[in-house]
Amino acid sequence: MKQVDFAHGRTLSNILATAVPMLAAQILNLLYNIVDRIYIARIPGVGTAALGAVGLCFPVILLITAFTNLYGSGGSPLFAIARGQGDEEEAKRIQDTSFFLLLLTGVVLTVLGELIGRPTLRAFGASENALTYALPYLRIYLLGTLFSMIATGMNPFINAQGFSTIGMLTVTIGAVANFLLDPLFIFVLHMDVQGAAVATVLSQALSAAFSLSFLLGKRSSYPVKLLRWKQLSLARVRRITGLGFAGFIMQFTNTLVSISCNRVLGHFGGDLYISIMTIVSSARQMIETPIHSLAEGSSPVISYNYGARKPRKVREATAIMFLIALGYSLLVWGFIRLFPEKVISIFSSDKTILEDTIPAFHLYFSAFLCMVFQYTGQNVFKSLGLKYQAIFFSLFRKVAIVVPLTYLLPYTFHMGTNGVFLAEPISNAVGGLACFITMLIQVLPMLKKMEKDEEKGSVD
Repeated sequence: MKQVDFAHGRTLSNILATAVPMLAAQILNLLYNIVDRIYIARIPGVGTAALGAVGLCFPVILLITAFTNLYGSGGSPLFAIARGQGDEEEAKRIQDTSFFLLLLTGVVLTVLGELIGRPTLRAFGASENALTYALPYLRIYLLGTLFSMIATGMNPFINAQGFSTIGMLTVTIGAVANFLLDPLFIFVLHMDVQGAAVATVLSQALSAAFSLSFLLGKRSSYPVKLLRWKQLSLARVRRITGLGFAGFIMQFTNTLVSISCNRVLGHFGGDLYISIMTIVSSARQMIETPIHSLAEGSSPVISYNYGARKPRKVREATAIMFLIALGYSLLVWGFIRLFPEKVISIFSSDKTILEDTIPAFHLYFSAFLCMVFQYTGQNVFKSLGLKYQAIFFSLFRKVAIVVPLTYLLPYTFHMGTNGVFLAEPISNAVGGLACFITMLIQVLPMLKKMEKDEEKGSVD
């Protein structure tokens, strides 16, 4: 497989060489959960109820993703920066440390989740009827936690080595397997919701196996090694988790938002509106994927060139990422405004909930364009190792804006379910613009100073 050379070539070419395979991988990665939801929604007689119940498991799934981001998104920019600086040994140590942390956390989360699954779902707002579907799904899904964390958490390191096609194949193998196994277990073997979970676990295992076969083999430029306790550097762990904390917070706060939305919607609209939120969240996950892939594809290019002290290429990569994401968002936003029922029909064939879902779509995605500002600012902060800024804006948008508004708008301002769906666009506009403007104010002068220092050094 061809390796992307971040040190040479045009910035746009390097971004696309990394982002396009990552986009394909991320789109296929959606199959893990979204295909589950599509098939579950079509189980005869109980599809809508089962879909809402599985939606109650989202906070747990998001929490697993949060810990994966803590080590994967935290370690990979440091790994790329070390490569850009020519420090090969440090790059290897960062990767090995992240791998160790992923394994340890995966085991802990599996055991803990199995022990407290029922009370956790009840705390998330699950009714007794919803528990019938949600608890079996969750308990089986948790068995694949370690596989999921290995496959997803080590993928950024494969991409940061320049092997974006391998990174794509890592996800593709599991996603295609999930697409094929879901109907087999759900409908042919009549396992219903449990069948969807079994298919997902087996698919995640295949992804993890392929990822490890590359990282442990000779094709990898940096073969991964399993560290012993005495080889673990606490200073390196702090650096990885410090930078990854922004990604962790982003997913952890998504967990809080999901819990808050389900509880308030359950109060005002019952299980039906939890099902509607599951559809809305699934649609958002689908349409945000290209933006996320573009940001993640740009990240190693930004990090490498920052480590190599090439500020012009850092600015180029940031501008390219922003403009492509903005153009895509405009197209998607227009399509959602004009044809919301087309998107909804992907996730549910139940015509009885269409009337309530369309207004929810219009509210929820009304400020979708502003997500581009959040993604751009957040990704630049993370890629340059500016962990405190990245952490702050993750907390600001979700904890300071979304969660309070999820309760204030429905209860204090008597907006009911509409208030829940309106909280997200308000946070996109306020939080996204604040993050982007702060990034411009802080990062541009920093890059200009680096450029002047480099020019002065070359003259001397």
